[in-house]
Amino acid sequence: MTLPHAYSDAEREALWRTLRERRDMRHFQPTPLPEGVLERLVLAAHLAPSVGYMQPWRFIRLTDPGLRQAVCALVEEERLATATTLPSRKAEFLKVKVEGLSECPEVLAVALMTQREAHIFGRRTMPDMDLASVGCAIQNMWLAARAEGIGMGWVSFFDPEALAHLLALPQGARPVALLCLGQVEAFYPRPMLETQGWGQRLNLDAVLFENRWPEGVGGTPPAY
Repeated sequence: MTLPHAYSDAEREALWRTLRERRDMRHFQPTPLPEGVLERLVLAAHLAPSVGYMQPWRFIRLTDPGLRQAVCALVEEERLATATTLPSRKAEFLKVKVEGLSECPEVLAVALMTQREAHIFGRRTMPDMDLASVGCAIQNMWLAARAEGIGMGWVSFFDPEALAHLLALPQGARPVALLCLGQVEAFYPRPMLETQGWGQRLNLDAVLFENRWPEGVGGTPPAY
């Protein structure tokens, strides 16, 4: 049965294809993005929902080569630090490519805005809903990028205070992500960490419960 406000079969399939084929990309071609694509992707992010309509996302395009190099060094420092916390899988982890900052033509830093404490609507008991809102914006951009044939990777390997200093963020702003954007030779057929044996997608019965949390059910086993 097709509901009155549903999209057409072709439109729904296009959406589901985008959801299925979205990938966290780490391999990029240096070719510049076509004119207007970056602006469209930021617009897609800006169309995301946000608690209290606060729109807490801010984007910084990194075009200065020296700054990009400093950011890459910061990410590498955290990558090596992370490896030391994974003693049983350290060698395996160090073989995993975690970012494409040196290859991609565009890098966006995503930050939470300043003076967020003034926004109480929907945040009085859950202040981290501003972070959830930024996550929605990033997902919007990710899906739009896949539909445009553009690869995108989310990099979270950095010390937030150090990155905030590099980006001259004002007091109260907080970096959330580094986004790599660019054309790719091919999209991974499956999530890269899945193909490398780092983890696998859970079955729906492991994430969907009814009425209350089932007794004896824990979280996802750690990857280490």
